[in-house]
Amino acid sequence: MNPIESQQAHLLGAADIRRIAAEAGISPTKKFGQNFVIDPGTVRRITHEAGIKAEDRVLEVGPGLGSLTLALLEAGAYVTAVEIDSTLAERLPQTVRQYMPQESGRLTVVPHDALTLNPDDVPELADCTSFTLVSNLPYNVATPIVLTLLERFGNLDRFLVMVQKEVADRLAARPGTKIYGAPSVKLAWYGEARRVGTIGRNVFWPAPNVDSALVLFTRHARFDDAPAPHRADIFTLVDAAFGQRRKTLHAALRQLVTDDQFQIADIDPSRRGETLTIEEFIRLAAAAGGVSQ
Repeated sequence: MNPIESQQAHLLGAADIRRIAAEAGISPTKKFGQNFVIDPGTVRRITHEAGIKAEDRVLEVGPGLGSLTLALLEAGAYVTAVEIDSTLAERLPQTVRQYMPQESGRLTVVPHDALTLNPDDVPELADCTSFTLVSNLPYNVATPIVLTLLERFGNLDRFLVMVQKEVADRLAARPGTKIYGAPSVKLAWYGEARRVGTIGRNVFWPAPNVDSALVLFTRHARFDDAPAPHRADIFTLVDAAFGQRRKTLHAALRQLVTDDQFQIADIDPSRRGETLTIEEFIRLAAAAGGVSQ
């Protein structure tokens, strides 16, 4: 069925969220980092910023009580919702049938931990040309979730995630800044990330003690056509460089890169890892011998 265009659907507000939670006996837990969005305008904004169109395939991690899920279905997307909390996973289809029955066929709920998700767990995503991750991610595991999914799903070509503001800043950080770190470099290997907005605390229940922000990511294909160091080789250097952040590259990478290899890569070993771009880490890994044949 086509998405609702002439009339917007009823999305979940604060009263809806609290009622659904009470009916299902659900209380937000810190264990799963649960803060439910109670503002329809916010989830519509997220869907818009993500560029979701009718017939798009979307992965939503941590759908919770369904606020964002309904907005994605309203836009006409096919949504695969991965939820670690079994009670929430069981409740979500009922909520969609109640508020948007005409779109319930577009929803697939997968009770699973996103950190252990593999293509076999979501064949509808594994078999499609490309899909988009759109999620309000649990703050405590946001970075490992996006990096794990990018590694395991080569057809994940875009994401728009809401995360803690400090996490968003790190994911989109540029070389030479204090917040630039291993996650910044690793994400840059896959593509380009940038912050596209902030979200107030009052749109959540319960309200978190931190501010939130949106990160938009687009995957590139620059490493697909030419020999390049293996991702694992590059990430080994990245982890070592930032594991001893205040040390020079010469000191931090002494077990991994020789003086001659620094020279081949045209990188000054007196620099620190926080000053290197992803391209420079790639050159360094190549010079150190980590090049795929």
